Amino acid sequence: MSAVVVVGAQWGDEGKGKVVDLYAPYAELVVRYAGGANAGHTLVVRGEKLILHLIPSGILHERTMCVVGQGTAIDPAVLLREIEALDERGVSTKGRLLVSQRAHVVLPHHKLIDELREKKSGGAIGTTKRGIGPCYEDKVARRGVRMGDLLDSERLEAKLSANLECWRPVAEDLGGTLPSAEEMAGEYGDLGEALGAYIGDAGAVVRASIRANHKILLEGAQGTMLDIDNGTYPFVTSSNAVAGGACAGAGIGPTHIRSAIGIAKAYTTRVGGGPFPTELEDDTGQQLRDAGAEYGSTTGRPRRCGWLDLVALRHAVAVNGLNELAITKLDVLTVLPELKVCVAYELDGERLDYPPYERIEDVTPIYETLDGWNEELHECRRRGDLPQAAQRYLDRIEAEVGCRVGVVSVGPDREDTADLVDPFG
Repeated sequence: MSAVVVVGAQWGDEGKGKVVDLYAPYAELVVRYAGGANAGHTLVVRGEKLILHLIPSGILHERTMCVVGQGTAIDPAVLLREIEALDERGVSTKGRLLVSQRAHVVLPHHKLIDELREKKSGGAIGTTKRGIGPCYEDKVARRGVRMGDLLDSERLEAKLSANLECWRPVAEDLGGTLPSAEEMAGEYGDLGEALGAYIGDAGAVVRASIRANHKILLEGAQGTMLDIDNGTYPFVTSSNAVAGGACAGAGIGPTHIRSAIGIAKAYTTRVGGGPFPTELEDDTGQQLRDAGAEYGSTTGRPRRCGWLDLVALRHAVAVNGLNELAITKLDVLTVLPELKVCVAYELDGERLDYPPYERIEDVTPIYETLDGWNEELHECRRRGDLPQAAQRYLDRIEAEVGCRVGVVSVGPDREDTADLVDPFG
């Protein structure tokens, strides 16, 4: 078993990019297995920030190969811009980045439909309007365009024409106008030509790495509570963001996964619509937003902020089979003299230890109050270096969710990390 999954354990934006970047030097291969350009994985190295939407977060490590797997939804224009931006920074992707020929392509009308639906809907999901949902709809309906199709102009135009006809009634009903298949075929054929050297049989490469007993890091996108099957449906993403999705998204069997690591902030955030039991719509929530720079790396939208929800985190530990948690942004809580954690919900007089099937928007969080701390955490490199109150906070998380805390992030930079160890050790 040579693969380790890194998965979001909340509603996304947990800091997966930083953790994958920290673990990448221990791995020969990093595979992004789900989601699309709706994700924004932020890396900070020596004060310099880099935001990746599609390329795996291990790309800054020159000895690490990166793969974008078949479970992703790829906007080729975004991918090409990321490659060019990395080249400008002196980070070469040639020979180090492979994109699955089976990954589905986000097309212009996917983004159009996404935006028109959000405008028309009375109960908007709050999507990023990046076209991810409609792209996955095409995938499930067996009419999608895949990255390998960009390399064959005749097949590409035929698939685009058939795809557009399926969407035309929807677009007209929403008041939109679709582009022509010929126009799109020219644009996406050019993108295919520019990206051709990167497109190939990614699943075969991952499986060959497994046979060679290489260490493989599987990088998720979004978070458990946004998973299409395990999240707060319908306010979810369109893919399986949980650890189990790594197998289908990377093209490997479950027996090759040795462990799953869940990433969680020391508090909770959410972007877009949907229930959020511990949300703080007051000065404390704004303090967290300001101290944590909680604005979407993909959309720029302010994130909703709240206390740490251990009910949701307990659910994430269960459905992902987590072996370990990595806690990020512990330093942000330094601004608060007193902390609360949600240990259970109450609904109609009944205590709930896990999220209910329905009516999560009606639950009342049951809180425990813990002491805060005043000391800065940036120089802490071991859990034992943390203030006693911060250590007790982590202890409480472990006790409530039944999962040990490993890595602790105490600042945005790569170096601001406590208890970093080899995840394959």
